[in-house]
Amino acid sequence: MSLSPAFSEKTFDELPGWAEDDHLQAFVAFRRSAFHVLTKPYRTGALGVDFSAFARAYAQARTVSPPNRSPISNREEARGFFERHFVPAHIRAEDGGAGLVTGFYEPVVEASPVRTGRFVVPLLSRPADLIDIDDTNRPSGMDPYLTFGRETPDGPVEYFDRGEIERGALKGKALEIAWLADKVDAFFIHVQGSARLAMTDGRLCRITYAAKSGQRFTGAGKILGASGEIPLEKVTMQSIRAWFKAHPDRVDEILWQNRSYIFFGEAPIDEAAGDDPELGPIAAAKVPLTPGRSVAVDRLLHTFGTPFYIDAPSLTAFDAKPFRRLMIAQDTGSAITGPARGDLFAGSGDAAGEIAGVVRNPADFYALIPRSLVSGAGR
Repeated sequence: MSLSPAFSEKTFDELPGWAEDDHLQAFVAFRRSAFHVLTKPYRTGALGVDFSAFARAYAQARTVSPPNRSPISNREEARGFFERHFVPAHIRAEDGGAGLVTGFYEPVVEASPVRTGRFVVPLLSRPADLIDIDDTNRPSGMDPYLTFGRETPDGPVEYFDRGEIERGALKGKALEIAWLADKVDAFFIHVQGSARLAMTDGRLCRITYAAKSGQRFTGAGKILGASGEIPLEKVTMQSIRAWFKAHPDRVDEILWQNRSYIFFGEAPIDEAAGDDPELGPIAAAKVPLTPGRSVAVDRLLHTFGTPFYIDAPSLTAFDAKPFRRLMIAQDTGSAITGPARGDLFAGSGDAAGEIAGVVRNPADFYALIPRSLVSGAGR
């Protein structure tokens, strides 16, 4: 497999703000992936950044601990690591224009382990009859997009969608992990793919994505924007929540147009066992997400673990200055499609949600490609 022509080789000096970034934070996130791949390699993306080419960088990352010197010295060593092992390449967007970044976060929501008069909205675990679908078991005529289906005596069929499930299609199957008080909170947990639940019995529980019903994702913001309910340029998580609050009688009407439904698994947070509460959930790349340094990408095109330098000068929500950061590809999402498309992990809780909810900015993407894959890498 050769590299895609979507990549255009650059030098590190050509990356805006490269020298000013804190590369140590990115290195720590990269190192987590370096240890994970010892047990399960990442799949090579269709753009040709071969996973095996990361071997040398991963091996050194597993042995390198930046010495306990001044922060500037540590940052410089981390920068040298990336410059030594990689070559930057600009990624051309499919339409030839700028790329796009959005933001996501881990909500923190109050929940109950049992249904009560207040807590009536369930978060569900994966049903037993939900099966993976691929070319080996896909029935003739089934939408080729579907990667999940429902097992029946007559063979796989499309799974129940959001509206059917919320109207009771899975009632009585004991799938409830927890109960929330608000349907909109539950929907945004589905969109984010994870949450921390502050349980009424005193526990702090984390849930993460386990599977989905399989239908295409349709964002509430897209629906409200297309129908003229919210001007497209003003669609944010905050404006969507405000609209739902003002129109409680229309919540189901809008949400059921997104047929995709997410199922979750429990992932308790155990600080005594070494879990770092500052890190995010374990995501698609099977490592905890690092706030401000992990990015979700199109996993069909890109290879998890790839460092991406993202230049989004109009984005100032993270730290009140133009966003120019080295990020590590450690997650994906149904809405994250295309070569120059990324979803930035902002962290956990309401403050992170305030950041993530307003991120929708043009950006230039530079993939850091292992030197062995780039012509002239020995220069």
